[in-house]
Amino acid sequence: MDLITFLVLAAPLVVFAALVIFHPSPVYSALSLVIVMSLLAIYFFFLDAHLLGWFQIIVYSGAVMVLFLFVIMLINLQNDQPEH
Repeated sequence: MDLITFLVLAAPLVVFAALVIFHPSPVYSALSLVIVMSLLAIYFFFLDAHLLGWFQIIVYSGAVMVLFLFVIMLINLQNDQPEH
């Protein structure tokens, strides 16, 4: 992997990792984490670790993050005030 490819992939990875931490909505934080996991899989593909890249997409981005989103939406973490 050359320096240009690394920098092009590193910039959005850092931005979305910061969104995971600092975004007030847990749903958007989880979606940002899906993007981080997908960008990490692209890193694995560029490093010729194709099996790890596919595992990253299938296991982490696919199964684990869908489960996280399901739990977040199930417990309904919102700051909505009831209307009177």
